[in-house]
Amino acid sequence: MDGLTGVFFSLCILLLFLLAGKVLRAKVVLFQRIFLPASIIGGFLALFFGPYLLDVLPEFLYDTWTQVPGLLINIVFATLFLGVVIPGLKVMWTQGGSQLCFGMIVGSGQYLVAMLVTVLLLVPLFNVPPIFATILEIGFAGGHGTAAGMQQVFTELGFPAGSALAQMSATVGIITAVVGGVFYINIAIRKGYCVNLDETRGIPEFKKKGLIPEKQRFTISRATVASESIEPLAFHFAIVGVAILIGWIMLAGIRQLHPMLGGFPLFPLAMMGGMIVQAVSVPLKVSQYYDRLTFERILGFSLDVLVVAAIASIRLDLFIENLWPFIILMAAGIAWLFFSLLVLAPRMFPYNWLERGITEYGMQSGVTAMGLLLLRLVDPYYKTDTAQAFGFKQMLYEPFLGGGFITATAPFILVSLGIWWSIWAAAGIILLFGMISWLSGWTRHTPRKKVR
Repeated sequence: MDGLTGVFFSLCILLLFLLAGKVLRAKVVLFQRIFLPASIIGGFLALFFGPYLLDVLPEFLYDTWTQVPGLLINIVFATLFLGVVIPGLKVMWTQGGSQLCFGMIVGSGQYLVAMLVTVLLLVPLFNVPPIFATILEIGFAGGHGTAAGMQQVFTELGFPAGSALAQMSATVGIITAVVGGVFYINIAIRKGYCVNLDETRGIPEFKKKGLIPEKQRFTISRATVASESIEPLAFHFAIVGVAILIGWIMLAGIRQLHPMLGGFPLFPLAMMGGMIVQAVSVPLKVSQYYDRLTFERILGFSLDVLVVAAIASIRLDLFIENLWPFIILMAAGIAWLFFSLLVLAPRMFPYNWLERGITEYGMQSGVTAMGLLLLRLVDPYYKTDTAQAFGFKQMLYEPFLGGGFITATAPFILVSLGIWWSIWAAAGIILLFGMISWLSGWTRHTPRKKVR
C-alpha cells in the first residue's frame, strides 16, 4: 500500500496498538503496579508482531512507523513554551534555582558517567566508538523522539546504529522512570518522606488502572476561538505549525555554517520557533487566545503516538549486535540516577526534597512527562511548590539539555573535542552548578530526612 493511503492506514493500526496497550494496562495487575504507560505496552506489542519476531505485519507499516518519531518530536518540542507565561529571570531563579542546579548536575552527570564508562571499559573491551556514550542522555532525558530525530546526526558522524540504540535507551529509561520511581515512592511513603501521602493515604487506586471515576474527571482544554470561524484545536495546531516552520528556516541557515552540521536536527529549533511565536504573540495580544491545556493535549497525543512508533520500529538486529556494551552503559546510567535521587536530592533541596527529587528523577530517566507522572503520584493536588519550581527550571533547562542544544550537538562536540576533553567539559559543568548551589545556601553536608 503506497502513498498517503499507506500512511493513513499505518497510523490507524499504530493507534490500534496504542488502544490495545491501554486495555492491557487496565486489565493486567502487573502493569498497574509498575504504572507502565499504555504507549510502552502498545509499542512492545507492535514490536512482537514485527519483522524481528513473529513477522506477521505488512512491510509498508514499518516504512511509515520508522519516520513517525522523527517527525512528531518536532511537534512535541514546538509546543513546550507555547501558551506559557514566561516570568522574569529573578522569579524563575528564586523559585526554580535549586531545581535547575540539581537538574544540570544530574543531566551533565549522565554524559560524564557514560563517557567514563565508555572510554575506560567499553572501548577497550568491545571496540565501540566513543560517540556510543551519547546514547544514554539522548535516550533517557531526551526520549524516543529525540533519539529518532538524531538519526541523521549519527549517520553523518559514522555511527548509523546510534539512533536505534538511543531509542532502546529511551525505552529502558521510561521503564526505569516508572518502575524505579513507583518502587521508591512506596518506600518513601512508609518512611514519611512525602508531604501529602502516608501509609493510610497511599497512591489512589484509580491511577493504577488509569481510568478516572466520574466524580474526579476534569476538563482537559478550553475553547478560546469560536468554532464557527475555526475549530479551536485546528487553530492551536496551526500555531504549532508556524513554530515548526520558523525552526525549519533556522535549520536551513545552520546547515550552511559547516559541513559537519549537515545532519543537525530540527527539533531544538522547533522549540526555539515556539519561543519566538510566544514572545511575538504577547505584544500583539494574540497569546490571550492560546490555551496551554490544548497545547498540552497536542504534545501528549504526539508523544504517545511517537513512543508506540519508536518502540515498534526498533532495529533489534542492531541492538543485539551491541547488547553487552548497551547493558553496561544502561546499568551505569541507572546507578547514577538512583545515586542522584537517594544521595544528592536530600542534600541539594532546601525542602520537599522527595517531591522535587522524584520529579527530576522521572524527567532525567524518562522525559518530562514521566517526571510529571511521578510528581502527580506524590503530590496529586500540587500542594507543594514542586510543579512551579520544576516548570521554571524546565524553561531554563530545556533549551540546553533533555533534547535541547547540548543534547543535539553532543555527538558533534564529542567528535570535535575528543572524549577526554568532553569529559572535562561535563565535569566542569557539574562543578559549576555544584558551587552555585552551595554558595546559594541550598546544599548541605547532611541529608534532609524530614518532609518539611
